[in-house]
Amino acid sequence: MASKIKVDQLETADGSGTIALQNQLSGLASASMPTGSVLQVVQGTLQDEADTTSGSYVSTGLTATITPSSTSNKILVSFVAPGGSSNNNTSNGAFTIFRGTISGTNLGGNDWGFGYANNTTVFVGSELDSPNTTSAQVYTVAFRNDAGASTGICKGSGTNANTARATITLMEIGA
Repeated sequence: MASKIKVDQLETADGSGTIALQNQLSGLASASMPTGSVLQVVQGTLQDEADTTSGSYVSTGLTATITPSSTSNKILVSFVAPGGSSNNNTSNGAFTIFRGTISGTNLGGNDWGFGYANNTTVFVGSELDSPNTTSAQVYTVAFRNDAGASTGICKGSGTNANTARATITLMEIGA
């Protein structure tokens, strides 16, 4: 049996006053949340395998969109993607995150992004981004292969029961 306590107000310990409890959390705006609070969470998943022989970054198809509630808030972007290169030991597959499409800002910061491997592994990466806008922001997980003769691979959750699930998670963090 569940227990329930109902009160309309509490008396302070020293008896000098009371604290009203009615509707204390209703209408709580994100601007009222403490700095560092998670204000919203969005997740995207990749269902199918994506392949590329491109030496330039291309989209894996793993994306998510978030609309910040304030220009000063930050977006914590993280991804998990099983993948790499189909040609073990002769080429490298690399993963990164872009704000926007692959022509947008590379949050991985360089040609190798958040890492590379010459075999199949699980890539993970995260970045605290400052988009400085309240417009919808798309984040794209991209990959490339450094040798055109082999294939860069990103495995989605629907491709193999033994494969990790490819996901991207966006969290708006209050400033």
